[in-house]
Amino acid sequence: MATTTANMMDMETNDNQLILSEISNRLHELKIRGRWNMAVNEYAEELLENLEGLEIDDFLSPKIVERALLNGAENWQQFSEGGCSLVYDEDIAHRLCTPSELKRVQYREGGYRNPNSRENWIDCQARALRQAAQRILRIVCGDRVTKLVNQIMLAR
Repeated sequence: MATTTANMMDMETNDNQLILSEISNRLHELKIRGRWNMAVNEYAEELLENLEGLEIDDFLSPKIVERALLNGAENWQQFSEGGCSLVYDEDIAHRLCTPSELKRVQYREGGYRNPNSRENWIDCQARALRQAAQRILRIVCGDRVTKLVNQIMLAR
């Protein structure tokens, strides 16, 4: 009986990896232009790790998927402030900015000024994370992933 349970868990893990692989492939298929959009895709790839523990049928519920992406945080601001992603201004700036933008926000003596008058780097990262999650949710709700989930569930 223990072997059967272990086999079922292995199948669940393989099915989950198949779905995550499909989402990742869809992210790579997007025609991305501009540093901001490339950074949003990088965040999306990192967020996929939060979906590894989901049950197969959970992928059919956008609310469950978003809750899993948030990894216990209430919202993307809390996720960013809580250190669930990049924590240093320098790292965030290097991910989000082009080289010319980096020159504009970098102090001569080191350090980085805020990206604009309304946000600090953590706020800016939270905005990018929100967009990354929206990108993932659009893919999860799309035909190919939904069809794949349904095929896996029928095969059981």
